[in-house]
Amino acid sequence: MSGSTIAILIAFVCYLLFMIGIGVWCSKKNNSTEDYFLGGRGLNGWVAALSAQASDMSGWLLMGLPGAIYAAGTGEAWIAIGLFLGTVANWLIISRRLRRYTIVANNSMTLPEFFQNRFHDNKKILLGISSAVIVIFFLVYTASALASGGKLFNTVFGIDYHIALLIGAAVILTYTFLGGFLAVCTTDFVQGMMMLIGLMAVPIIGYLAVRGDFGAALVANGVADSANYMSLFKAADGTPYTFVNIISQLAWGLGYCGMPHILVRFMAVKSEKELKKSSAIAIIWVIISLFAACAIGVIGRAYLTNVLQEGATETVFITMIKTIFSGNMVLVFIGGLFLCGILAAVMSTADSQLLVCASSVSKDIYKNILKPEADDKKVLHVSRITVIVVAVLAFVIAWNPNSSIMDLVSDAWAGLGSAFGPLVVCSLFWKRTNLPGAVAGIVSGGLFVLIWDYLPIAAGKTLYATTGIYSLLLGFFISLLCIVVVSLLTAKPDAQILEDFEKVNTYEE
Repeated sequence: MSGSTIAILIAFVCYLLFMIGIGVWCSKKNNSTEDYFLGGRGLNGWVAALSAQASDMSGWLLMGLPGAIYAAGTGEAWIAIGLFLGTVANWLIISRRLRRYTIVANNSMTLPEFFQNRFHDNKKILLGISSAVIVIFFLVYTASALASGGKLFNTVFGIDYHIALLIGAAVILTYTFLGGFLAVCTTDFVQGMMMLIGLMAVPIIGYLAVRGDFGAALVANGVADSANYMSLFKAADGTPYTFVNIISQLAWGLGYCGMPHILVRFMAVKSEKELKKSSAIAIIWVIISLFAACAIGVIGRAYLTNVLQEGATETVFITMIKTIFSGNMVLVFIGGLFLCGILAAVMSTADSQLLVCASSVSKDIYKNILKPEADDKKVLHVSRITVIVVAVLAFVIAWNPNSSIMDLVSDAWAGLGSAFGPLVVCSLFWKRTNLPGAVAGIVSGGLFVLIWDYLPIAAGKTLYATTGIYSLLLGFFISLLCIVVVSLLTAKPDAQILEDFEKVNTYEE
């Protein structure tokens, strides 16, 4: 092992031990299920904001998005624009009312529990369906994060992808298992800061290192036409982006209001004053991080003289760091810390998704459906077992080293956004929404994505492959339509449900 590799390894080990240490420290603060799943509703504004955004963006931000732009040009940035708009809407419109409503709705601690309490679902139909949707799609989402970690270790250290996958999964599993929500949010806060520093520093250094004409540098590194490559409306090969291409990428923003691992941060903030501060911090963070991630793809294409081949483009950020921070051990160690920012992105998403899955199985299915008499200790025990099981299953899904991080995230994001997004909006803002409508919305949204993205029913191809339309764009509005139509065709919500809805309007802390 070379001296450079040893220096990077030391940086990684220090970082990973620090994360595990946080998990051990936070484990001492978990005295109840509310502590384990919501941190006792005590998050401050900075932790809530950065943990929400870090868990949201994942390795996709530092690997998937830069890789897509590196390969195809800035036209891929429409996804980033959609995500920015979705982030702003989520924090400014959804967060405050969701936090209030979850308190009014019998202090709900998970999204499925909120749906149950919001619609007085005594038969627990919503609880079971929504928990199943979370487990199905979060398995794919967690697998994308583990795949990011495997590619990171493989590229940096030359470790076999499968061994690298195992190392990353083991560390994430350890601190999530021990510390629960507080550990996840605290580590995500640290990871969010590391991601931001790396995202800002590397493209600036790379840009300054490009000598002469930037457009000429792009052409020298395999870009046919730099004007096409830098256009939002054309692919790198000059093919114009169609309306379907652009609107499908913008549709990513619709997913935000249906992401349980983000919404749970709104529920956990200790006050509305802190939530207001969180909103400003989160929006600033996402503007900087999305812009910087796009810049990495473009600048990386001009800066790296060895053109990355298809299948390796998602390592552009890693390759830039290794190239920039070389020459002596101090620089290599600093580069190792920046590489930890990529690991931070991976871990901040995987840990949140593991915990959401664990809460759905242990709190929503085990406690609320199967064993209502179970005490907190038993629920915590089941939760930790679930964390292990989900991690193992996600590990299996991520086993293929050629799996695309972008594709895995895309599928999971569409499924969760279509199943939950419309119902979250309707349950918060439309008092006529009822239980049958809620069930129709979740089922139609989730099933549509599974059919559209996975079933080869169009001449042996999926409907997505045939049309190019992102499933979330259609799934969201199909789910919304089903909620509205079924709610209007069935009985109105009872007086108590309507009374709870009005309580949220007048709620004061």
